[in-house]
Amino acid sequence: MSGSSQMTILCISSYEKGQEFMREAKRQGWRVLLLTVENLKDADWPRGHLDDIFLMQELTNRQHVFNAVSYLARTTNIDRIVALDEFDIEMAASLREHLRVPGMGETTSRYFRDKLAMRVRAQNKGIRVPEFCPVINYDKMREYMNRVAAPWMLKPRSSASAIGIKKIRSQEELWQVLEQLGDEQSNYVLEQFVPGEVFHVDSIVEDKKVLFAAVSKYGAPPMNVAHDGGIFTTRLLPRKSKDEKDLQKMNKEVVKDLGLVRGVTHAEFIKGNADGKFYFLEIAARVGGANIAETIEAATGLNLWGEWAKIETATEDKPYELTKPNDLYSGIIASLARQEWPDTSAYTEPEIVWRMNKHHHAGLIVASKDPARIEELLTTYVERFYQDFHASVPLPDKPTS
Repeated sequence: MSGSSQMTILCISSYEKGQEFMREAKRQGWRVLLLTVENLKDADWPRGHLDDIFLMQELTNRQHVFNAVSYLARTTNIDRIVALDEFDIEMAASLREHLRVPGMGETTSRYFRDKLAMRVRAQNKGIRVPEFCPVINYDKMREYMNRVAAPWMLKPRSSASAIGIKKIRSQEELWQVLEQLGDEQSNYVLEQFVPGEVFHVDSIVEDKKVLFAAVSKYGAPPMNVAHDGGIFTTRLLPRKSKDEKDLQKMNKEVVKDLGLVRGVTHAEFIKGNADGKFYFLEIAARVGGANIAETIEAATGLNLWGEWAKIETATEDKPYELTKPNDLYSGIIASLARQEWPDTSAYTEPEIVWRMNKHHHAGLIVASKDPARIEELLTTYVERFYQDFHASVPLPDKPTS
């Protein structure tokens, strides 16, 4: 930052998240603006760290967003544009291209948003992925289904989490589902179902290098939790274990080959039960959801939202420097709850460092020097959560803010 001119960052989010990003950007001396949707006008935004909030009915109409932000740019010099939620990544990339603001452009953003684009790119770079097929050409799909045994996963190309994913058990079932999708079917990708354990790697990237990555393993696969109404858990893997080292290596290859220059990533991998090999599932250029940021912070002291803000606001005069992380281990358990405001006070273990305070949700984060202790606590808590709190509702077909 040169002279007295203050730099401005525009944050875009269709969902209530990223508060620590905005607070840290303000602490770095930047002017912080937020563009969000009208139904979140009363959300818990860090208003003391925001210079202005702009509201639109929705953030999906490209021309409307272009017009609004271009109008703002007449009187405000926008130096950075950041999408805080996955569903806004492509819009932010298009805005950068339109206004010629530095950062990830439209082509690269597709590799971190479009499940077909990231699979094609990864496969072309020699990264192992489940066998897949675009839902475009019917002859190629028939060849794929005759070659790759069912079941298959039909996944929306640009959705997040497990929303919209369907398990397909036969060719007849697929054609029925595609008939229902109509003109929307090309927005899906068909993928081999690989039974196995699911892992995630959450990274900090600067100048195309992974400076930090936390490798974690989900309890039940997130898709099972979402569709079957189970209890969510994840925990950091023991450092220098074989799985941890293999995933560190594979994650670096994915980040490099998909072309991220700077920011944070949340990548998911599956370890196949049949062959014990890791397969790349997907990656997003954002902070992981489900309080993964808080879980990683409990072990390492690094808040991924805050680190991301430091990267986005770094300059030649003030480059980004990674703080040395702590070496604890952590894990989280979370569940929908029958009670409106569940009481977790009966959980008294000293390793508990965080308690969820959310309507009809129960959750705990635990931290320890011993990864085995984390696994022991989460295993015990899953049984107790089913008895004390657990509730489930059907997964929506579309995301809601």
